[in-house]
Amino acid sequence: MTNWEHNDNLIWHPYSSLMPVFPNLPVVSAQGAHIHLKDGRTLIDGVSSWWVNLHGHSHPILAKALYKQALELEHVIFAGFTHQPATDLAAELIDYTACDFTKLFYSDNGSTAIEVALKMALQYWMNIDQPRHKIVALEGAFHGDTFGAMSVSGRSVFNKMFDSLMWEVDFIPFPSEEQEEHCLKQFEILLAQKPAALIVEPLLQGTAGMRVYRPAFLDCLFALAKKEGVICIADEVLTGFGRTGKPFASHYLKEKPDIMCLSKGLTGGTMPFGVTLANQKIVAAFDVPDLDKILYHGHSYTANPLACAVSLASLALLKESSCVVRIATLSAFQKAFAQQLKTRFQLERVDHIGTIVSFELPVEPGYLSTIRNELYAFFLAHDVLLRPLGNILYILPPYCIEIKDLERIHELIFKLLETKGFSLKPIS
Repeated sequence: MTNWEHNDNLIWHPYSSLMPVFPNLPVVSAQGAHIHLKDGRTLIDGVSSWWVNLHGHSHPILAKALYKQALELEHVIFAGFTHQPATDLAAELIDYTACDFTKLFYSDNGSTAIEVALKMALQYWMNIDQPRHKIVALEGAFHGDTFGAMSVSGRSVFNKMFDSLMWEVDFIPFPSEEQEEHCLKQFEILLAQKPAALIVEPLLQGTAGMRVYRPAFLDCLFALAKKEGVICIADEVLTGFGRTGKPFASHYLKEKPDIMCLSKGLTGGTMPFGVTLANQKIVAAFDVPDLDKILYHGHSYTANPLACAVSLASLALLKESSCVVRIATLSAFQKAFAQQLKTRFQLERVDHIGTIVSFELPVEPGYLSTIRNELYAFFLAHDVLLRPLGNILYILPPYCIEIKDLERIHELIFKLLETKGFSLKPIS
């Protein structure tokens, strides 16, 4: 056993058995859409390293921003203090999200951004002396691994061990097109119970299998919620920063969320960070002199200057015309690929939105499907990183990926599907 293998055995890896099927692959460096391994192999990163990387690994502009900030101010307590990286980023994000937000709260990651949103929503009702406690979410939702975030997530292998310890949450069915009317009727029934908030992953459920649903449905859902004063929370941890083809999935909607959660791509994939944005309706309930109505929440690394600086640099890259064109080109290329999947193969489902394509194999369903390991091994053997969600494959690349690399991933998927016998039979 090598030294790194011995030391790696000391680490508890995420979402991994302590008796793993596959060894952990030692990474020595990464540039652009490529991950370089210790054994000399280079992998194409087809999942943006768990959906966080926007502009490519080791981007020199992000690295320079991080280095420059580290020489000036690496961190300072944020209670009673402030600093320019945080104030500049707040102004940029409120402008870029374009959803009438008036304040934001900094945290550490996606799950904590969700926790802050839930606390804001629930305390809002307490602050205005009209307590409401129930949350409504979509079946199949995944909002994170902390307890509040788990509670508003669909019950699954990820959280079932803790089911009895979580909040009681009402779930409405996932709004596939044939289910939309039923979902809206179910929500109308729940509105009679005066829920505090509705939380959704707008237009795209990630961990549930990269499932896409229509903006028109979400507009109707938000409109019903707002009519009854229910707070609308958009979890844009995955969907933010261009993934759906627009800067935010909420930009496809007429109805704006009251609260938005951001993370993952916020720093361009450089380091952990989270943000929760709120509109004036929410802010007004806390903008009072009563000390018992303060949002008593904070993190040691709140508004970390390094994370703020690299987020500002990432936002600047996103706004460049070259990046806007890359996202549009990538989205069109992925759309064409999704259409080929639909016409050439027998699949349970093919979804596309923006830069993301997903499809479901007609085999044993679920995250623990036995085909998962087979699929993962197939792509690794061809120097591609795709991380299947059970029997569901998806491609979610960084925006810098070269078309030849994306074509390589597409060709491998065609080869896999043909080998597995999923090709459509010719019409006789």
